Amino acid sequence: MELFKAFRVEQTDPDYFYGMLAADSARQVSQYTDLDGKTLLDVGGGPGYFADAFRRAGASYLGIDADLGELAARSEPGPGTVLGSGMALPIRTGSIDVCYSSNVLEHVDKPELMADEMVRVTKPDGLVYLSYMLWWGPFGGHETAPWHYLGGHYAARRYARKEGHPPKNVFGESLFRITATRMIRWAKQRRSTGKVEVLDIVPRYHPNGAKWVVHVPGVREIVTWNLVLVLRAR
Repeated sequence: MELFKAFRVEQTDPDYFYGMLAADSARQVSQYTDLDGKTLLDVGGGPGYFADAFRRAGASYLGIDADLGELAARSEPGPGTVLGSGMALPIRTGSIDVCYSSNVLEHVDKPELMADEMVRVTKPDGLVYLSYMLWWGPFGGHETAPWHYLGGHYAARRYARKEGHPPKNVFGESLFRITATRMIRWAKQRRSTGKVEVLDIVPRYHPNGAKWVVHVPGVREIVTWNLVLVLRAR
């Protein structure tokens, strides 16, 4: 509930929101693997909040982001930070212990390609942790929510009229309609070809007793809010 409320101030108080989210992320990933001494690549890592949290957990952190403005939002990009695309990672195949991404997949127009790249760079038996915001969830339109339910372009135009400037996340340019079904299908296809083992598919911010919602088509698109795919590379 605290994270849910904190998301409402993502734009106005990013230190509060992303600091809380990063700490929670390190705890969640640690449930699947011991981070101490592991090399972790954060795809879409942004301005360093996640670097701080994962390094405190003992990981050797590498961050990559396609937006220099995001990398430098807090200060100059630090060591281990790379400017590059998540859909063409400048990382050697099978060289990363943990490949992580949070709230990035909804911002790329080829999410399966980015997910494939994350699997490619991960060592055999390494962990891939992929979390993203569902379009039909309450914050699927990000700062334009809940008007995204009436259409992404409409929501963007309404935001621009009201605020006097376009939204940070522009539908069709830097924000795309992505569903739970789409990436669950991708994960199952990659499992069938032997590329990954699917360890977990869960709603990121729900209590354990609510995990069942991801198995109900339609319902999961609205109530899951943020979906996590946890995979082991093969």
